[in-house]
Amino acid sequence: MSLKSKIDAQRLPEHIAIIMDGNGRWAKEKGKFRIFGHQNGVKSVREATEAAAELGVKYLTLYAFSTENWNRPQLEVIALMELLVSTIRKETNTLMKNNIRLQAIGNMDDLPPKCFKELKAAIDETQNNTRMTLVLALSYSAKWDITNAVKSIAHKVKEGKLLPSDITDQTIDEHLSTNGIPNPALMIRTSGEHRISNFLLWELAYSEFYFTDTLWPDFNKEHLYEAILNFQQRERRFGKTSEQLAI
Repeated sequence: MSLKSKIDAQRLPEHIAIIMDGNGRWAKEKGKFRIFGHQNGVKSVREATEAAAELGVKYLTLYAFSTENWNRPQLEVIALMELLVSTIRKETNTLMKNNIRLQAIGNMDDLPPKCFKELKAAIDETQNNTRMTLVLALSYSAKWDITNAVKSIAHKVKEGKLLPSDITDQTIDEHLSTNGIPNPALMIRTSGEHRISNFLLWELAYSEFYFTDTLWPDFNKEHLYEAILNFQQRERRFGKTSEQLAI
């Protein structure tokens, strides 16, 4: 029996978030430059996106580039941005054929103009697609996002549009860049690292975590199926007891 056939379609995570880690190590193991790993990682992005859409997952968020990544060697950053532009340009038709909408979260002001232009064009072109939403976290930092949310809320309080006593979890949700996107039910990180690296800190509060030693360029559909099956074996209590859930 295939892994895919074992998945319970009624218990799919509505939203899966993935930290795509290990491109550099994968390239180093092969005696190549780091960008070689990033180039091969594009195939895994395609595999994960196709697999998630085929299963019926509604949201897939990929941590593509963090604000901390700007501190990498300049040549690598330039190469990554050029790769991002070319990939978005090539994959837009595929997104349209598969009825997948593209969104992005992060500080878009930091992106090179050419990169931002291609990204916006793809987002605009796919905005009416309904099968699945693919969210790219670009120049993204959860702390940056939460800080901006706090600033925005504070500004409304200062203007008298909001009372401090009226601020709730939902208020913060509505001021994050992920507003309108359900919190991830499952977060996957590749390459054997066991941390979340400033990724969706608010949104991952009750997510299930799945860590795999697989380096991102080797990640394929079967690996995603494994993660989802592992997820489906867990009991999600959200602070309650097993007995309460059984009622």
